[in-house]
Amino acid sequence: MFVLRTNVAWRDVPAETIGCSGVTCWRRLREWTEAGVWPRLHEMLLAELRAAGSLEMDDVAIDGSHVRALKGGITRGPHRSTAVAPAASTM
Repeated sequence: MFVLRTNVAWRDVPAETIGCSGVTCWRRLREWTEAGVWPRLHEMLLAELRAAGSLEMDDVAIDGSHVRALKGGITRGPHRSTAVAPAASTM
């Protein structure tokens, strides 16, 4: 959250404020994401709120943060064409 809110690079995260270096934060975030921690944490939080009777679905808001993908992000495969039809061959 610190990186998103302050727009600093991971290497510029102040270790004295966060408790570890920005590189360590980034590495842990990557490892936890790969391990599926965030969806499980979300499910656990919702279960606890439901059990406590504190989950009010009448007052739900959805928000998202959009962060620029550095170096173009990860390309998982070829990009789908948006053309109406394939271009004619020039050969």
